[in-house]
Amino acid sequence: MTPGGDPHGRGANRAPESKPGDASAPAPEEAWVSRGIIGVAASSLFSDSGHELTTALLPSFLISVLHASAGTLGVIEGISDGLLGLAQLVSGPIANDRNKRGRLASGGYLITAVATGAIGLSVTIWQAGTLRALAWVARGARSPARDSLLASLASPTTAGRAFGLERAGDNLGAVAGPLLAVAFVNVLGIRTTMLLAVIPGLFAAIAITLAVREARRVPIARTRRAGFEMARLRRAGLFGAMVPIGLFEVGNVATTLLILRATQLLHTGARSLVAATSLAILIYAAHNAVGSVVAFGGGHWIDRSGPRVVFASGAICYGGGYTAFALGPRSWPLLLAAFSLAGSGIGLAETAESALVAGLLPDELRGAGFGLLGGVQSAGGLAASTAVGLIYVAVSPGAGFTYAASWMVLAAVASMLLKRPR
Repeated sequence: MTPGGDPHGRGANRAPESKPGDASAPAPEEAWVSRGIIGVAASSLFSDSGHELTTALLPSFLISVLHASAGTLGVIEGISDGLLGLAQLVSGPIANDRNKRGRLASGGYLITAVATGAIGLSVTIWQAGTLRALAWVARGARSPARDSLLASLASPTTAGRAFGLERAGDNLGAVAGPLLAVAFVNVLGIRTTMLLAVIPGLFAAIAITLAVREARRVPIARTRRAGFEMARLRRAGLFGAMVPIGLFEVGNVATTLLILRATQLLHTGARSLVAATSLAILIYAAHNAVGSVVAFGGGHWIDRSGPRVVFASGAICYGGGYTAFALGPRSWPLLLAAFSLAGSGIGLAETAESALVAGLLPDELRGAGFGLLGGVQSAGGLAASTAVGLIYVAVSPGAGFTYAASWMVLAAVASMLLKRPR
């Protein structure tokens, strides 16, 4: 990305602009958390708890229960990511309207909850794939609205911390979800456990609705509209910033493939498939815990130094994690290290991407900007998950993860070479 953008750049709408590290910048103890920001973070925490519970069990459900293959898993995840991106592109311009953001966000969280839980009722591969896609379409439709709400609730000099808190909540939910899966799957079975995903999803819909009420109370300065929307995004420097992001996302593999790789490596003669699956899910939970801590710290780092170096660091971490998955260690501590690197990568990169868009654009363009970001992320996810899934089967798992790691190296280099927007 470029992450070369200034996190306090043009379009900041609630406080004077200040340079990172400038002595006139707000003191670290400046109040930056509000009920609205907490509501957005809570919605991410609850929603991720639900759909990550399903994500943790999806590889075993598809392969062991519905008798699919790793290639099928990759295609389902890739198509779902692609539809998620299309939904983000379509809903992004709608989210420019402050009056429509709330309905998009609340409805999206509710549909995601219901569709995700219903996957447990599937008796065929196409049913599971369709429900996964529906959940991801709803997730995509809500994302630009949620991020625009969050940007309007944060001041220009604290956007990194606000998005860091939201990403931390998202990753904490991704810790809770797998842990819930491990706790209940041996007692209730895979299907019933997946049905439980609807409960935290409903709490997420309530939390985002409360955040919407808080956002309506925040006055937002409107800038004069000049030119077409896409031209304004280009002049803000957003198109150039998408180049490193695109390279990163082409290598950003669905985490279900990481879980599958870990499960297969841990399934040895001395460890059953059930035990290997449970251990892989626990390690995946640790991956998300690391991502949560790193995202929160990364938000503070962005407010001090800007998103460029934070994004590049995330890409490097991810590349290291994928390299470890390519080598294929069968020791759980080494797999834990690989997952931790990947968690650090996503915690840094996603926070930097969101803070960049919030800093570059005025409020009436942020929906479209976040929609474009989501479209690039999901198009890359479609390419990454499909390609790695097919290479995984046709060549080898190591070749698939080597392919993914190479894109992370390119993303880090491009981020540091791309010029800052004026």
